[in-house]
Amino acid sequence: MADFIQLLPDSIANQIAAGEVIQRPASVVKELMENAIDAGATSVKLIVKEAGRTLVQVIDNGCGMSETDARMSFERHATSKIKEATDLFAIRTMGFRGEALASIAAVAQVELRSRLHEEELGTRIAIEGSEVKAQEACQCMAGTSISVKNLFYNIPARRNFLKSNAVEMRHIMDEFQRVALANPEIFFSLHHNNSELFHLPPGNLRQRIVGVMGSHTNKKLVPIHQETEVTNIYGFVGKPKFAKKTRGEQYFFVNRRFIKSGYLHHAVMTAFEKDLAEDTNPLYAIFLEVDPSRIDINVHPTKQEIKFEDERIIYNYLRVAVRHALGQVTNTLDFEQETSFNAYPTLRTMPSQGESIPPLQAEGGRIRPSGPTERPSPERHRSGAQDWQLFFEGLEETTEPPEPGQEGLSVTLESQVSGSLELDDTSGSFSKHQKDPYQIHASYIISHIKSGYLLIDQQAAHERILYEKYRAVLSERRGVTQKELFPRTIELSPADAESLREILPQINQLGFDLKEFGQNAFVMHGIPAEINAAQDEQRIVETLLEQFKINTELHLDLQENLARAMAKSAAIRRGQSLSVPEMQELIDKLFACEVPFKSPGGRQCFLTFELTELDRKFGG
Repeated sequence: MADFIQLLPDSIANQIAAGEVIQRPASVVKELMENAIDAGATSVKLIVKEAGRTLVQVIDNGCGMSETDARMSFERHATSKIKEATDLFAIRTMGFRGEALASIAAVAQVELRSRLHEEELGTRIAIEGSEVKAQEACQCMAGTSISVKNLFYNIPARRNFLKSNAVEMRHIMDEFQRVALANPEIFFSLHHNNSELFHLPPGNLRQRIVGVMGSHTNKKLVPIHQETEVTNIYGFVGKPKFAKKTRGEQYFFVNRRFIKSGYLHHAVMTAFEKDLAEDTNPLYAIFLEVDPSRIDINVHPTKQEIKFEDERIIYNYLRVAVRHALGQVTNTLDFEQETSFNAYPTLRTMPSQGESIPPLQAEGGRIRPSGPTERPSPERHRSGAQDWQLFFEGLEETTEPPEPGQEGLSVTLESQVSGSLELDDTSGSFSKHQKDPYQIHASYIISHIKSGYLLIDQQAAHERILYEKYRAVLSERRGVTQKELFPRTIELSPADAESLREILPQINQLGFDLKEFGQNAFVMHGIPAEINAAQDEQRIVETLLEQFKINTELHLDLQENLARAMAKSAAIRRGQSLSVPEMQELIDKLFACEVPFKSPGGRQCFLTFELTELDRKFGG
């Protein structure tokens, strides 16, 4: 019988290994930057083109490699970090397995140039698909430069699974920021398509956090420090009032290695207790120094998960350290929602076609537009308005239920997106009188109908209204802007600034007049007409980007993502008090929507309660 088991060729084995280690361009960035740190570099420069698809290059001034070491570095399991099994429990370097360069060379075209500081000439090696194409002496700077070109060029299926440039670049910046935060004493820079996104000079940890997350971060930081016999905990947490919906600014480092740990995150969240607003996450960059013999980092291909000898002790020390730091904050923590309606986007729109248009007016430092803020389809608006009028007709001043056997207004809600309200009235008792709506806990609106009442979620309803409006604006590419009398400069973190550049044309279609100013700054010349003048432009843009990043994981197209993000960021909130005209306007606009039943995020906009159902609950 023939033998079937055989050794795989090195090229295939390396490609299999690459499948675990190199998942996307960001994986290459992580491995190369960590190698630069292990080489003792004090300056690391990252150059990326087309989000890493065509080029990822890391240039460092580390110790460099000899000709033999340069060639050996591309062999599988070749490493200078460990020599025997016991070394696995005393690791302080970033790398130790010796798989990264071999895996990268198996799926890309790689060129390495390296020179020892005491040597006059360096070594150049070119490899494609694990095959050495050239090895020769060369002139180069002391240290190492590695260029990775055309990632996955020989595995088209893997290349096709890469996301858009914006998504891949976001992953690259995440990896860059993690390494930069872990090593504040080292200079880092990041260039993408010939533009410098980060320029981080050496400094202390606070300076590095501000350099990575933006100058506005400094006022948010609270230092923490706790020394115990098991671990040394230090770093910064954000003040609770600056917490965000997203979890993009949470960093744990163990012996300067970035890790992910839901267990430790829970310890931090527990420390905040009731200081955080609902569904928000605080900023934190927390470092834990632990004896390497008390942890195991060799439990995951990416080395971002580790095992502690005693997680409970680490959990408790971390929780106490964070809680103690927050106790030092003297500022009053107030999470009550603003109760003035003027602090939120107004529901008031400009006159519709056929109505008189007011002249330009200066209001709160802005010039109000002289045109309508939206141009809905007249047929659709008329149809929605008629349905809504029918929905309320027949509502009498008396609250007594109809006589037994008398049929009232029935409402059928279709679950399909294209569904509509089906109204049926067989009593012929419709009336023009309509009772005023009112609020419950400044969050829900009660609106009477003949057969009972509607309970409307004001935030979900407004999100639906704004979402359909912004979808129409993006389709027509014509938003209305209210101009600033005094333009304002908005400063963002380098990562947020790069995200905003990607979508700036579409942002301006929504009615913003936003222009790049350089150095991660933008100048706001105007905002969409329907956004209230009292709102902070910086907060508007930050919230929009935050929602946009959340929606990116849903794989939505750009217009859909922006419409959802803008609706979410501009909608009124729960806890927002509304006047009767404002409530009525919201109700009218909701039922003029094509799909009034659910918010863009899938929440119910309203629920219907029948009087007969209430009678049954009261034993009637």
